[in-house]
Amino acid sequence: MESVEGIMGHFVPALPVHVNEITARGIEFNYDRFCKPYITEAVLTEVFGSDYSEFSRQFIDLDADGNYELKPEFNTQRKVENYFTGLENSELNQRIKQGLFDLISNVLLFAVGGSEGQRFHFRISMSDTASFRQLDGHTRHHLQELYLDYFFRRQDGYWGQEAMLKLPELKRSTNMLICGEDLGMVPSSVPGVMKELAILSLEIQRMPKDLTREFFHPNDAPYLSVVTPSTHDMSTIRGWWEEDRAVTQRFFNNELGQWGSAPYFCEPWINRIIILQHLYSPAMWSIFQLQDLLGMNGTLRRENPHAERINVPANPRHYWRYRMHLPLEQLIDEKDFAKDLGMQVLKSGR
Repeated sequence: MESVEGIMGHFVPALPVHVNEITARGIEFNYDRFCKPYITEAVLTEVFGSDYSEFSRQFIDLDADGNYELKPEFNTQRKVENYFTGLENSELNQRIKQGLFDLISNVLLFAVGGSEGQRFHFRISMSDTASFRQLDGHTRHHLQELYLDYFFRRQDGYWGQEAMLKLPELKRSTNMLICGEDLGMVPSSVPGVMKELAILSLEIQRMPKDLTREFFHPNDAPYLSVVTPSTHDMSTIRGWWEEDRAVTQRFFNNELGQWGSAPYFCEPWINRIIILQHLYSPAMWSIFQLQDLLGMNGTLRRENPHAERINVPANPRHYWRYRMHLPLEQLIDEKDFAKDLGMQVLKSGR
């Protein structure tokens, strides 16, 4: 409750790590170093820049031993959020607030309440923190091993059992087909549970589950799945096309089977090929954002592809921002577009 960002949370239920597992790997355990925000001059410079001293004194104390710590009135994200709510919403204030959030989340472990500092949960993306980077090599190596075990091995059987207790009840409560968002950090028990319960997987071309591949091809989708070129939390096909020229070029040659240099912009014919790849996939469902469908038509699609995006998860000010640029009445009158799309859906057997 004292946090604002989800990065400060942990999964429930989850099997925590005991302090003995840490020390058994030759790591000298220090509760304050691992579980409290790690703040040094180097960290302050990384977070705020070289001018950190101008405003850090308001929020941070320096003790007699030369250690930095957040003042009690700013030592949780919720306190920081409440403080800045009453201030001008300026770029500087937003920068300082986010910087303080980052300092507070610069931890490696969360202590389990009531365990007297004996059991801990790992912070997600621990290795991305400044705290982790400033550990010695031995500690980093063995702590990362334990981190991987925590997220990808020790919970596996436990979470599988929990799933088989809860998900059947979910299925019995509805006659709808259920699709699992099995993306990102996926424990190895997930595919087996989903298969046993006939829960559809989510397959996204830009997010292959095979880490040896750069892209996922809709042709490779299992029947019990949903394929889509983009979701509400991603850029659309056209927006993604302009994000990284090197990636786009490889996609153009390897996934679309095209020769030569990729066009700088996602031309309607390129957008169309991608839509057709998904329509002709063996997946039970292919689902599209309206923006991606309109991207096949050079007249109907929006001029700026970056205005097509719905959410930017990393930006709390950019959520559900998309607004349709065409009245429904105009879209209904676009008979040629509707006829062409309908024909492609029919030909694909959908």
